[in-house]
Amino acid sequence: MAEPRQPQAAGWRPLAGLRVVDFSMFIPGPFASAIFADLGAEVIKVESVAGDPSRTYIPVQFRTENRNKRSIALNLKAPDARAVVERLARHADIALEGFRPGVAKRLGIDYETLAAVNGRIVYCSISGYGQTGPWRERPGHDVNYVAAAGALAYPGQWLAPPVRSSIAIADMGGGSAAAIAVLAALAERARTGHGVRLDLSLFETAFFWAAMRHGLDPGVDPKAHIFPVNDVFETSDGQRLTLGILEEHFWENFLRIVPELADERFATDAGRRVHGDALSQRLAAVMRGRTAEEWIRLCEQHDVPVDRCLTPAQAAELEQIRARSGAVTRGGERFALFPVHADGARGGSLRRGVPQLGEHSREILVELGFDDAQIAGLVRVGAVKT
Repeated sequence: MAEPRQPQAAGWRPLAGLRVVDFSMFIPGPFASAIFADLGAEVIKVESVAGDPSRTYIPVQFRTENRNKRSIALNLKAPDARAVVERLARHADIALEGFRPGVAKRLGIDYETLAAVNGRIVYCSISGYGQTGPWRERPGHDVNYVAAAGALAYPGQWLAPPVRSSIAIADMGGGSAAAIAVLAALAERARTGHGVRLDLSLFETAFFWAAMRHGLDPGVDPKAHIFPVNDVFETSDGQRLTLGILEEHFWENFLRIVPELADERFATDAGRRVHGDALSQRLAAVMRGRTAEEWIRLCEQHDVPVDRCLTPAQAAELEQIRARSGAVTRGGERFALFPVHADGARGGSLRRGVPQLGEHSREILVELGFDDAQIAGLVRVGAVKT
């Protein structure tokens, strides 16, 4: 199989020249800095000498989120590390941290410490429940935030109970929100000349998404957001297809394929909702009557939205992804790029692979002005690992 078409050498890199110091681990912060890196920023990943736990805990996502970055292994608890942190902060536009409230201060990477040497720094703390409030110290992970925020209260399919997505909604949504907030803060800094301290809650991110989808009315219809003909169905060959029938003309087009569903009860959207259980059951039986390939051919012929349920690896081979250079290869690995084009150029570029732990420690220290003797001293006392 031919290699996917590569993007332009540089791509669209609007953040070129921005420097990001990322002290975070796991998913949210690295997801945000991956966006910055794709769009041209220089991202330094600051890891403990043991490394980001995600290197072994969630290795697939570690690699996808940390390409395009450089790694320095730094023991933040070592007194000698303070000089390194100070120089990192002095040269940074953005700093990210993802610890529980109070931990960053104990490690000497809190906003006050970094802003004392760089008053223009945009500093973003990403935590489970935020830096204030009665839940600030509460432990949690994505599934906790999503549940407490209301995002597991309602079903995603007509006849199925609420289920958790394979996508880390709060973590990746929180990383996206952090990236947006940081860019907004940079716009403000351009006007004022001053840095900004940001406090991003993963729980509130999930709450924001859930509330934007379902509203805050306690009496909301639990199926107001789904439709019996906009769902996932199994075919005769065991594959799963999605039908995206919302507008009336798509329903009418679908009836040309399955005239047996031309029932008065289903003649309007309101009727299809009222009789949704019956319609969903009949649809499921009808869809099991043909193979996925047959359904795709018929739906495409009659202009009905249809797609297979694919894995990301399968999606990467789709002609649409390949035509728009959505997946690129570096060092034998495939990576997806930030999904935008600007003025005809692919948004984002893959300039580096995935760093080994501390791979760039020495390189970064030299850039920060440390000489050979100083670097050797930092390594000797355990402040830095190279």
